[in-house]
Amino acid sequence: MQATKRERIQYLVDKLNEASKAYYAQDTEIMSNFEYDRLYDELEQLEQETGIVLSNSPTVNVGYEAVEELPKERHESAMLSLGKTKSREELRDWLQGHEGVLSWKLDGLTIVLTYREGKLFKAVTRGNGEIGEVVTNNAKTFKNLPLNIPFKGELVLRGEAVISYSDFEQINAKIEDVEAKYKNPRNLCSGSVRQLNNEITAARNVQFFAFSLVSADAEVQNELPEEQTITVSLERKTETGDFQHSREAQFQFLKDQGFTVVDYELVSEENILDSISRFEKKIEDYDIPSDGLVLSYDDIAYGESLGRTAKFPRHSIAFKWADELRETSLLEIEWSASRTGLINPVAIFEPVELEGTTVSRASVHNISILRGLKLGIGDRITVYKANMIIPQIAENLTGSDTVEIPEVCPVCGQPTKIRQVNEVQSLYCMNDKCAAKSIKSFTLFVSRDAMNIDGLSEATLEKFIEKGFLQEYADLFHLDRYREEIVQMEGFGEKSYNNLVDSIDKARNTTLPRLIYSLGIANIGVANAKMLCKHFDYDLERMKAADVESLSAIGGVGEVIAKAYVDYMTDEDNQEKLAHLLEELQIEVPAVEAGSQTLTGMIFVITGSLNNYASRNELKDEIEQKGGKVTGSVTGKTTCLINNDITSSSSKNKKAKELQVPILTEEEFLERYMS
Repeated sequence: MQATKRERIQYLVDKLNEASKAYYAQDTEIMSNFEYDRLYDELEQLEQETGIVLSNSPTVNVGYEAVEELPKERHESAMLSLGKTKSREELRDWLQGHEGVLSWKLDGLTIVLTYREGKLFKAVTRGNGEIGEVVTNNAKTFKNLPLNIPFKGELVLRGEAVISYSDFEQINAKIEDVEAKYKNPRNLCSGSVRQLNNEITAARNVQFFAFSLVSADAEVQNELPEEQTITVSLERKTETGDFQHSREAQFQFLKDQGFTVVDYELVSEENILDSISRFEKKIEDYDIPSDGLVLSYDDIAYGESLGRTAKFPRHSIAFKWADELRETSLLEIEWSASRTGLINPVAIFEPVELEGTTVSRASVHNISILRGLKLGIGDRITVYKANMIIPQIAENLTGSDTVEIPEVCPVCGQPTKIRQVNEVQSLYCMNDKCAAKSIKSFTLFVSRDAMNIDGLSEATLEKFIEKGFLQEYADLFHLDRYREEIVQMEGFGEKSYNNLVDSIDKARNTTLPRLIYSLGIANIGVANAKMLCKHFDYDLERMKAADVESLSAIGGVGEVIAKAYVDYMTDEDNQEKLAHLLEELQIEVPAVEAGSQTLTGMIFVITGSLNNYASRNELKDEIEQKGGKVTGSVTGKTTCLINNDITSSSSKNKKAKELQVPILTEEEFLERYMS
């Protein structure tokens, strides 16, 4: 029954969030207000009945918060790696007549969660196995993670934070700069979970899959089903009670608490090979990154009795897919140019069948890898699919090393140059007027999250650029000069032209975050554009004048992004083009009521829990609406530190006392500054 209600909760959360997105973000309605309210009430009732509240439920509002750094914490017990095998028969023999639980080995970031009194208390990354980073605020934004659970004792579990392939592709699709694109979902997930600003984490659609119950210390036993009033541990020697030493029973227990668990099957020596085959078929369409399987003894007591080696526990073993290798011949190296000038080598080879599909090309990524493989046209190479998904070159059997690196750009014919960053060599086109740069830049500029101009595909933009209609972004708003020519173009006509002009006119009214994102500054995506605009109070002049030092101090920015931003804003050609563009736009500025800026010039720091606000972020928003500023650390310029625990020996309290900065309780602050 609990599992059925949990599934209904997930359905209602997804449905209501879909309706909210359609209504608020897309100006459409997919359900009536009456229907929305009915489903919302049902969700609230189910949450009260089960004690399960998911992090993305519309009934809760997780506050966004930025931190200066992620604190470190030592795990109670070391998180060991598992022994590995690629042999199915070895995996079968490992069972030695016992039953096991076979599950996905997900390819993300391992997280340890602690719940107390039914609420998420702490989230820590695996780190080096001994010490991890505390990412509790970020975990609260994982889209399928319960913030509240029915179990009221202390619950500790492990699982994998992951980003699906489909979400990964959507995020990468918005990044025009090939060099800035994320290499794989695991790297994106790791960076997303370890963000200093959990608003960025929330935008990445991180999911959590539980794979191991560490302990469940039931302090309030009368609130649990009889069979669950126990203490369970995989690593500490405590009772395993009525779980009957079963990992499968633990998985069911975690499901009943509202967690999404990894897909698993109960196996024996007789059926494990069939089970492996079923997982192998699933991986072709499985949206969650996986690099193998994990087999554990279902009998926990038996598994723990086997002890451990110096490196691995003996209760579980990892199964890695044996890479399917195919030998083929290299036909050519294709050089692919991007809007940043980066030119990537792509290997084209005789088509081969890999993991059920025909492949004939694989990215070589950069010059360093190209040279390391010693590639030459006609060489015999072996190829495979990394994680059974992404085509890669495994080995060059010939090693002729005869591929010539082009001295001119394949698009514009102008000189190229090899640059080295962090010991990695890459090829760049040095021509600022390269058509590849223009086409890709304009494509980003008109995209949905940027200026949102319909009717301008990359192919259309290429034609306009070739005909000389477009030299810079501002020219898009004067395409009416070429009306006669456009109407006569293939695929166009009066109606298409009029629709295009209407879309361009509509785009004249925009927001500052859209504008900043549309400029195509390296590594400035949608989330970073919003964050920067908010930090600078939507003041474009301040944003244009920002330096690397001040930008690097913003949580989630860092020196690389800061330098790319400043390089763009200080370039004279960019400044001139931006000035031309601003003449065409009306930028909406968030409304500010007259006389409401009572905190202008004041700087506040908020720490600890609050009584009158759902989160510190909520109070921060209210302070900023009144013209004040909220920072993460106490300095001599801080107006006051807001902390309900004035006697605390926290670092912020100590710093405030040292600098003679007033420490006010929430009530004192409200009375003095907000009344």
